[in-house]
Amino acid sequence: MTTQREPSPSLAEWRSLYDAAIRIKELAPWEWMSEADMFCVQDPETREIGYVSVTGALGEHLSITAYLGALAFHKFWYIHQNPEHVYTHPEELMEMRQLQASFEDRSELTKRDRDVIKKLGLKFRGRQAWPLFRSMLPGYFPWHLESWEARFLTHILEQTLEVAPRLMEDPDAILPDDVIEGPYLIRTPRQQGEELVWGDEWRSVPKPELTLALAMDTELLERVARLPKAAGASVEMDFFAIFAKIQGSPQDRPVLPYILMMVDRGNGMILNFDMMIPSPHLADVWEQIPYKTVEAFAKLGALPQVVYVQNEFLASLLGSLTDSLGFEVRVTSAFRHLDEAREFLSSRL
Repeated sequence: MTTQREPSPSLAEWRSLYDAAIRIKELAPWEWMSEADMFCVQDPETREIGYVSVTGALGEHLSITAYLGALAFHKFWYIHQNPEHVYTHPEELMEMRQLQASFEDRSELTKRDRDVIKKLGLKFRGRQAWPLFRSMLPGYFPWHLESWEARFLTHILEQTLEVAPRLMEDPDAILPDDVIEGPYLIRTPRQQGEELVWGDEWRSVPKPELTLALAMDTELLERVARLPKAAGASVEMDFFAIFAKIQGSPQDRPVLPYILMMVDRGNGMILNFDMMIPSPHLADVWEQIPYKTVEAFAKLGALPQVVYVQNEFLASLLGSLTDSLGFEVRVTSAFRHLDEAREFLSSRL
């Protein structure tokens, strides 16, 4: 399975990126910044905004991460404010578009990473000393950078070197009044001759936009609408990832397969599950959820009265069916049986 990719970074692009990372390690901004102390950098090429977060205050994971776009920004804050959610859905940490520079032990690097370091003539020693650069795309495992990503990440690190000392001196002058609304400091570039000149702007964060074209077989929907409703019946539904890599070739970004599962809320029996592969985007899978749900009801030969889910997003997708099929969607903080069924299925797959 492939996605459209740009070439890998040139040696010159790698050199600029590693040089910026080495200076970040020397500065150690995690000594006075937390992951919530965010600022922004605009990509000179695409004009996209990266929302930059520094981690490592506890010495555990030293990194500079840029969350790309408003959707990833809002997902970051949801996870930050609801950390318990990650325990049941750890894949959501990888469902935010992001570029990351971290400092790892040598064992965390692949041969591909080490080959670049060797070509550059660089040497690193010790724990959390080796720069590691990764791109994260929803529906996929973290992967090596493309050329444009290396250039943007270099800008992100260079602007972190500029902004982080300012935050140490006077954080109140830079941090937003409201972490959701902002306004946030954005480092914006403009071309002046052959040089990029960076300046400060302050902007609020736009509302995330996600437009989905929901798939549906209208004839199947009409047939399912005529099915009997099981008195008092309720089901639990969830959509989650299985941490098993699907990779067409060593050059392809590994895909993260997802499962749409339905269990009987009364006895815990697995009623249906579908493995769904992002092709090429995770949104393509989201668009299939209402159709797959109708297909599952068709196989069961009956409709429940209530469908329980654990998040508002899945509830909104199923909400497109409630008028046609006459069931109710309820959001619950805890399933009776589905978590156990998910663990069983994950262990088998």
